[in-house]
Amino acid sequence: MYRAMIVEDSRLARVELANLLNDVANIELIAEADSLNSARRILSQQSIDLVFLDIDLPDGNGFELLESLLPAPQVIFTTAFSEFAVRAFEQHAVDYLLKPIAPKRLKKACQRLRPIHQHQDTDASLPPLALDERFFLKDGQQSWLVALADVERFEAMGNYTRVHFSGNKPLIYRTLAQIESRLPSKAFFRASRSDIVQVNQITQTTHCSSGNLVLELVSGAKIEVSRRRLAQFRQLFAL
Repeated sequence: MYRAMIVEDSRLARVELANLLNDVANIELIAEADSLNSARRILSQQSIDLVFLDIDLPDGNGFELLESLLPAPQVIFTTAFSEFAVRAFEQHAVDYLLKPIAPKRLKKACQRLRPIHQHQDTDASLPPLALDERFFLKDGQQSWLVALADVERFEAMGNYTRVHFSGNKPLIYRTLAQIESRLPSKAFFRASRSDIVQVNQITQTTHCSSGNLVLELVSGAKIEVSRRRLAQFRQLFAL
């Protein structure tokens, strides 16, 4: 079953597409968004396998959303504009549907979907990065080639992760678990369910009012260590 979301600013168009999807097997519509910002918020909170994506949206175009998701869910474009079809398929869209959407055409598009396991956990077979290696990040129209050594921490935001480095904090479509599998274990510490910090970025430790350990980082950020991770932290720094 594919967990799907509609991104479309027209309420009527969302209702029509939702009704059509009731007759399509293996599609579970779990969310709707009327803008890029609302779509990003939902994607940060829920696991989405498939996005039905309009191009012309109030706060940008659908390509901006697609290009900011790494890896992206599978996408079927739903639009009134035929001239963007080539660009859509260059972005590896599953299909490109013109409005008004015909039921048979929608079902045919959904039959082209890749099995879910083919686009999840794409980093599982990749080797860990070395601390002196660089990696590529893209967030909207901005992109960076980042040295792993410059990353202060990774912060979980649902299915997204915020990467903190050199005053920047782009949001990328990777879970914290996916990122952790690529990190050198001696250089990074999983402080909690929400944060992985680079050991070299820790300047000191203190205790908060609850008695839990708090890591103070070079940037001034303070990250609390969960109780289940405390023993691991002490072992990491033991003589």
